[in-house]
Amino acid sequence: MAAPTIARDETAARASRAVLAAVFAGCPERDFAVRLWNGDTWSPAPEQTPRFTIVLNHPGALRRMFLPPSELVLGEAFVHGDFDVEGDLVACTGLADVVAPLFTDPRRWPPLARLLLSLPNSRLADPGWRGGAQLHGELHSSHRDQQAVVYHYDLPGEFYALFLDKYMQYSCAYFPTGEEGLDAAQEAKLEHICRKLRLQRGERLLDIGCGWGGLISFAAERYGVEALGITLSPSQAAMAKWRIQQMGLGDRCRVDLRDYRSLGPWERFDKIVSVGMFEHVGRATLPQYFQQAYTLLAPGGLFLNHGIAGVHMAQAGPLGNVARRLQEMRGDFMHKYVFPDAQLVPVSETNDLAERAGFEVRDVESLREHYARTLRHWLHNLETKREEALRLVDQPTYRVWRLYIAGCAHAFNTARLNVYQTLLVKPDEKGRSGLPWSRAYIYS
Repeated sequence: MAAPTIARDETAARASRAVLAAVFAGCPERDFAVRLWNGDTWSPAPEQTPRFTIVLNHPGALRRMFLPPSELVLGEAFVHGDFDVEGDLVACTGLADVVAPLFTDPRRWPPLARLLLSLPNSRLADPGWRGGAQLHGELHSSHRDQQAVVYHYDLPGEFYALFLDKYMQYSCAYFPTGEEGLDAAQEAKLEHICRKLRLQRGERLLDIGCGWGGLISFAAERYGVEALGITLSPSQAAMAKWRIQQMGLGDRCRVDLRDYRSLGPWERFDKIVSVGMFEHVGRATLPQYFQQAYTLLAPGGLFLNHGIAGVHMAQAGPLGNVARRLQEMRGDFMHKYVFPDAQLVPVSETNDLAERAGFEVRDVESLREHYARTLRHWLHNLETKREEALRLVDQPTYRVWRLYIAGCAHAFNTARLNVYQTLLVKPDEKGRSGLPWSRAYIYS
C-alpha cells in the first residue's frame, strides 16, 4: 500500500505547488517560504530573505485554507492547525491583501478553484474547544451585549496578564518617544488621559468599561479622585475589585457589574472616560451612548472617548471596492471568534453623533502607530510565553489570539484601522468650557 500512498502524496504536492504559483503570481518579490507536509520547500523569490515560513501540515491544507474563499475559512484553517506560520505572523497576515482580490477575479478564480478541488478534502482531527460566539436576543440589547463581553473575556485573568502590562491595560499604549517599553508606555497613556481630563482631587470620575480597574486605580492614587468603574464582565469585575483592595484604594475606587444604560441621571460625575469600550456599542446605539454620557456629566465636565475607528471607504480611493471587501472579510473572523457584534465606526460619524447629543468636540488625537506598536508587544509576549498560555487556555484559543493580535497590528500599520482619543466637553449654562487657552497642560 505504500506505493499508492506515495503517488497520491506526490500528486497532492504538485497540485499544491501549482496552487501556490497561482495564488502568489502577483508577488514577484515574494519574501516568504512555504514548507509542505513532506518537507519540500517552496522557496522565496531569488535574493529574498524569508521573513516567515508558511507550513502546510497535510495534503489538503490549501483546500482547507481557500475553499470557500473568505477570511473566516482562512482563519479557521489556522486555528485548527491546517497550517502554521514560523516567523513574523504580522507580516504573514498582510498576504490577505494579495489573496482577497484573487477571489473576485473572474479570470483567475475558476482555474484556481479547479486546482484546489483536485487536492484531498482532508483535515486534521478537530482539537475540540469552545468554538465561536453564539449570541441570543436583540442586537446591542443589554442582555446580548453582556453575552458578547463575557464571550471575549471568559478566559482566566492570568492569561491576559501574560501579555499585558503591569496595569493590565487592554488598550492602546502611548509611546511619547517611540522607544518606551510596554509598561512605561501604558503608564504614559494613563497619565496622558488623566491630564487631558484635567482631573482634580475630590472629583467624581466614571470609567465606562473599566476592564481590570487599571485606570481608575491610577487616577485615584495619583490624582485623588473618587472613581467608579463599570463593566459587563464578571471576571474583570472580580479581578478589579481584588486589585483595588490590594492597593488599599477601596475608599476611593469602586467597580460595579453594570451596563452604562442602567446609571440614573442622579448619578452625576465631574469627568467621564471610556477606553476601548465604545467599539462594542454598535452604530445604531451610539446616539444613546453619547446621550447617556451627556446626561451623567456635570455642566463644564469633560468626557474622553478612546476607541478604535473604522476607515471611511472614501479614503480607499480607486481600490475602494477591494478595501470594502477586505474589511467585510476580516470582520467575519473577528465577529465569530473575537469580538462578536462589535462595529467600528469612522471617527467623523462618532464625533457627529457626540455633537448631536450636545457635546462640543475640543480635541481629537490619532494613536494609530501607537496601537500597531502596542500589538507587536502583546504578540511578542504571548508567543514567548506560549507554554504558560497553553496551561491556561486550549491550543485553538491560543491560536485565535495570536492571529487576531497579528491581524490587528497589520491593519493599524497599513491604515486599515485607526484609534482616536476624542475630548468632549459639556459647556455650562453660559457656554463656558473651562479649558485653558493651549494644550500645554497636557504635556508640561
